[in-house]
Amino acid sequence: MSDKKTIAVIGATGAQGGGLVRSILNDNNGDFRVRAITRNVDSDKARALAMSGAEVVSADLDNAESIKDAFKNAYGVFAVTNFWEHFSPEKEISQIKNIAEAAKSSGVKHVIFSTLEDTRNWVSLEDGRMPTLMGKYKVPHFDGKGEAEHFFTDLNVPVTFLLTSFYWDNFIYFGMEPKKGEDGKYALNIPMGNKKLPGIAAEDIGKCAYGIFKNGNEYIGKKVGIAGEHLTGKEMADAFSRVYGKEFVYNAVPFDVFRGFGFPGAEDLGNMFQFKHDFEDYFCGIRKLDESKSLNPDLQSFEFWLKSHKDKIPME
Repeated sequence: MSDKKTIAVIGATGAQGGGLVRSILNDNNGDFRVRAITRNVDSDKARALAMSGAEVVSADLDNAESIKDAFKNAYGVFAVTNFWEHFSPEKEISQIKNIAEAAKSSGVKHVIFSTLEDTRNWVSLEDGRMPTLMGKYKVPHFDGKGEAEHFFTDLNVPVTFLLTSFYWDNFIYFGMEPKKGEDGKYALNIPMGNKKLPGIAAEDIGKCAYGIFKNGNEYIGKKVGIAGEHLTGKEMADAFSRVYGKEFVYNAVPFDVFRGFGFPGAEDLGNMFQFKHDFEDYFCGIRKLDESKSLNPDLQSFEFWLKSHKDKIPME
């Protein structure tokens, strides 16, 4: 045990970090031990991780010193931030800065940062095809992460930028489940036209991250895009039909209609889907399925994931 290298996992009780924690704990013959970082070490999820064999430590991403303490003597760090907790790109950027500086000062040998594109590199603030939000963003929950990547490179932190994809788990937890229409049919309401949407099981993000750590220095300094499948809305609806044994249809909601749905983050997500739609070749191209599979041989297809989670999707 003493010769194993410690990987500190931010967001250890969440979707991405939890997948990595379990991957390390389940690999008895692996080279790593896990340090689960969470704000509340007394939560049920944190206690369960401790019972499973994880070292559990407390840190607050808004407190730089607490992060440095949590990274002490760690070989690797998996870093993920949660925009949806506060809806503030500035807060997220500040947290990422704290993580990068703590990794540098702690001498961490490999950081995997779960990130997304700064969409303003494709769609300028003056570009009228989608509205500018908060005065200076197009897709706030993307742009802040992408903008903050420079904190790692400016400090020469050995980093891998992990570009993630749409969580299929959003059909369970994010209010994106199919809705029953007046005709009695269930509709998948996603503004993607006929373009493909890269998606992934949230659990598989952590498993892919583990594959990167197991490859040593191979991925340091690189961007790695991951996805389980690239599917059109109709292909996803067809999978729902097969799994549930009844008809599901795909409703390609117009971008402006989706932006006007009124729930918190609707404009952000409407712009996000439009970005993925308008730049499909790039967005799918960088999220390589073969590389994702090589990092995580157990990578799930959408239909496999759906069969495993069909009872959790909250449909009427």
